[in-house]
Amino acid sequence: MQYIGRFAPSPSGPLHFGSLVTALGSYLQAKASNGKWLVRIEDIDPPREVKGASSLILKTLEAFNLYWDDQVLYQSNCSERYRSVLASLISEQKAYYCDCTRQRIHSLKNNIYDGFCRERHLALNNVAIRLKQNHPIFSFDDKIRGQQSIDHINALEDFIIHRKDGLFAYNLVVVLDDNYQGITEIVRGADLLPVTAKQISLYQLFNFTIPNYCHLPLALDSHGHKLSKQNHASPIDIKKTKLLTVQALQFLGQQIPENWQDATQKALLDWAISHWDINHIPKQDCMLTTNIR
Repeated sequence: MQYIGRFAPSPSGPLHFGSLVTALGSYLQAKASNGKWLVRIEDIDPPREVKGASSLILKTLEAFNLYWDDQVLYQSNCSERYRSVLASLISEQKAYYCDCTRQRIHSLKNNIYDGFCRERHLALNNVAIRLKQNHPIFSFDDKIRGQQSIDHINALEDFIIHRKDGLFAYNLVVVLDDNYQGITEIVRGADLLPVTAKQISLYQLFNFTIPNYCHLPLALDSHGHKLSKQNHASPIDIKKTKLLTVQALQFLGQQIPENWQDATQKALLDWAISHWDINHIPKQDCMLTTNIR
């Protein structure tokens, strides 16, 4: 089976250093495996989207010579496919409508939903849709961080697959699209470790082939917070592609060539592909430094 990896940013703003780490890590893992690297724009949350961010993200990837294979998939073009799946889950009684408020759920132990609406048989009217969790995942293996265990109550939770505001839930569409695109291995940030078991349960429900998972360390700011668009992380400066590429490689525990300043961006990436070693990636999140060794 051919290796197929992907980078799937949301257009909520320009890429920052943490985004570059994920893009570069997923790209190098795919290319070192003689595989394809796809790009998907996860534009299913219009209130959080920034106008022009999708095209800016793609231009930034091109500036770093991170060229994708095949066409870019935009989730906003896939609504009909998502709705069809939701309708099937409802008709097969594998999902149900829920009108529980956020306040009610926050009042529950560990903020874990208790299945209150499972047998209420609500009608469709400004309500969420929850999955009946019949395929709980209590552990899974991550190629970087090893065996991951999920607490019992979390694994058994009936989680939301369609939001009350009418938007599709991330956990559902990411699984549908990774399967649709034939993704064999998912390389992404460790902030998504907590929802991975829920996603694997959907793979089992749909009888999809479960991909491998590799969760990269998060880049943290000086306060120990994850670099993110929500925390106003600085956008990538495309005038510093080689410097930022080298910093990202070092952040991922990889070697860098001695003469990297004299190399082209393409030559730097080619060198990084041939020297890529996933076993050297740190298993813990790291404070961002700017020192080049």
